Amino acid sequence: MAIVDLVMPKMGESIMEATILKWNKNVGDSIKMDETLLEIATDKVDSEVPSTAEGIISELLYKVNDVVPVGKVIAKINTEAGGNVAAAKIEPIQAATPTVTVAPLATVI
Repeated sequence: MAIVDLVMPKMGESIMEATILKWNKNVGDSIKMDETLLEIATDKVDSEVPSTAEGIISELLYKVNDVVPVGKVIAKINTEAGGNVAAAKIEPIQAATPTVTVAPLATVI
């Protein structure tokens, strides 16, 4: 079984840490992809953090009320997939930068 690291997600550019409010799962519990694993609070918003993998919770690295920096591993999930699995990260969605193409003007004779 492979181990997937779940990291504290980035909630915005100015957010550097979050406080763990509640773990919805315990070590040994099964979890599905996108199922809520824990609830966190920042100075701007409270959020639910979904699992980025399906499997069994093998380790919770922080306790309730711990303040965790963005990007730190907070939990480990055993998956049924074989081989190495890269650390799963939740990245903020970036808006695409529009591209503008300008056609040359036609010469009128």
